[in-house]
Amino acid sequence: MIGKLNHIGVATPSIDESVKLYRDVLGATSITDKWAMPEQGVWVCFVNLPNSQIELIEPYGDASPLTGFLAKNPAGGQHHVCFEVEDIIAARDDMRAKGATILGTGEPRIGAHGTPVIFVHPKNMGGVLVELMETPKGAAH
Repeated sequence: MIGKLNHIGVATPSIDESVKLYRDVLGATSITDKWAMPEQGVWVCFVNLPNSQIELIEPYGDASPLTGFLAKNPAGGQHHVCFEVEDIIAARDDMRAKGATILGTGEPRIGAHGTPVIFVHPKNMGGVLVELMETPKGAAH
């Protein structure tokens, strides 16, 4: 059911500082500009790698869903893994049929790649927050 690993989400108190790590220490050469997603409560930036991406996410406002994560992990850290799926509704329904908890309302929302996403509770995924993202149609990603 799952397709390729699209990205690893890394929560950070500062995208600007994290970019320095990926660029200056790890040698990443393709990093997007930071942009706001207020409806998700995050700032986002992608570190483009040959086989995947690192999604850097920083809280946008005090109501950000990252606030609690960063309270427990002040330096930041791995937040989620994201896999592509062909049909987000079919994937959601399959996860539910298998007893998994879909976070939020359970309805897909538009993620940072502009495609529908859902999140599956870590308690059902071996302790890892899993994002399922509908594979972008007709565009390189």
